[in-house]
Amino acid sequence: MKRIIALLTAALLCLCACGEPTEMEPEGEAAGVVLNVVTSFGSDDGNRRNYEAAIASYESATGNQVMDSSANSNEGWKTTVLTDFMTGSEPDVLFYFTNADADPFIHADKVVSIEEIRREYPDYATNMKESMMKESFDGRHYAVPASGYWETMFVNRAVLDKCGVPMPGPDYTWAQFLTDCAAIREAGYTPIACSLYEIPHYWFEFAVMNNGSLSNHGEVPRVDADGRLVDDEAARKWIAALEDLRLLYESGYFPDNTLTATDAETVALFGEGQAAFLVDGSWKVGYLTKNYPHHLRDYAVSYVPGKGERVASDAVGGISMGYFITRRAWDDPDKREAAVEFVFHMTSEEVLSTFVTTEMTALVNGIETTGLNSLQQSAADANIHITGLSGAVQDTISGEAKRALFNNVQRVVTGQMSAAEAVELAIRLN
Repeated sequence: MKRIIALLTAALLCLCACGEPTEMEPEGEAAGVVLNVVTSFGSDDGNRRNYEAAIASYESATGNQVMDSSANSNEGWKTTVLTDFMTGSEPDVLFYFTNADADPFIHADKVVSIEEIRREYPDYATNMKESMMKESFDGRHYAVPASGYWETMFVNRAVLDKCGVPMPGPDYTWAQFLTDCAAIREAGYTPIACSLYEIPHYWFEFAVMNNGSLSNHGEVPRVDADGRLVDDEAARKWIAALEDLRLLYESGYFPDNTLTATDAETVALFGEGQAAFLVDGSWKVGYLTKNYPHHLRDYAVSYVPGKGERVASDAVGGISMGYFITRRAWDDPDKREAAVEFVFHMTSEEVLSTFVTTEMTALVNGIETTGLNSLQQSAADANIHITGLSGAVQDTISGEAKRALFNNVQRVVTGQMSAAEAVELAIRLN
């Protein structure tokens, strides 16, 4: 491990001091190893440039080469990753979700636990808070957490101004939101930028919390021995959540093409000043900064409207992704240390500081950020008022159940299927 620290410290100093890695002589027997890496830092990700810089400094320090097969995170990407594991084509290092989505390859012993790695590399991930490492179903930990996330509502202030709608605050209510959406629609703008075809889950998540509470948000519906949905509080709030989405759809508050448009197309409505509200995650700060740098002062981070027991300042967030080392790499004498070096590098304070602006982090020493742009500062200001935080409940169900649920959102909002049927069909697969 001393060799790892010595090599990567030099690279990190260069990364932070000059932004571009310099050539270094590879050292030791790990030189020239080719690592296959998959992450969610696809070409459209706001952190793609930081990711590429971190890879370059790792390669320069070690002489190893990274074969990157990253793509943007969506359900299709998740399916591809799991298929690769099933067919024996998994990468050496994977940046992936730490929730139930990872259970299939953990069950199959396709990834190595942090506990096992530490028997050979005792310093592995010791810069992270143990309490923020995701514990798996077997009581062990597999992923080294990177930066965390929050989910909330982005607002296009320019659109609101044109529609005479005030900026939402931490006390924003569902009733106020519906009134605002009606005014925005009447003024000729789209109230909500959302693709129900591709990304309905952010709105579903908050709709569930709006029909329950922060304290019971993690409860999941159940089916009985006959596969029938159990009529309990969890089921009722999931059904009510889908019915709220149907109300928004029937009111014309989503884009006219929400049933066929991609997420990129509906986000563009927001970015180009045609839509007022966008519910998304902290990663969209980087995306908007990269793709709409001349409109940043039009955007602000606000709060998803609250209903019932939930206040708007109760949010969704946590640390949902981390770096896994696969059994394939660990059992390869040529790749084991190279993979450990890579994760050590990508989760160091120096590298993570280039990724983190307003996101959460598990780093023991944390990260101080300076020089924020107007949108980043808006996010930091909004986060000060957060009254409570819950992980995403959808992350606690199986990938198969999640796909079934969100694939049926279109049927629910168009009246082809009842909300209760959609929930029951999904939970049968959980």
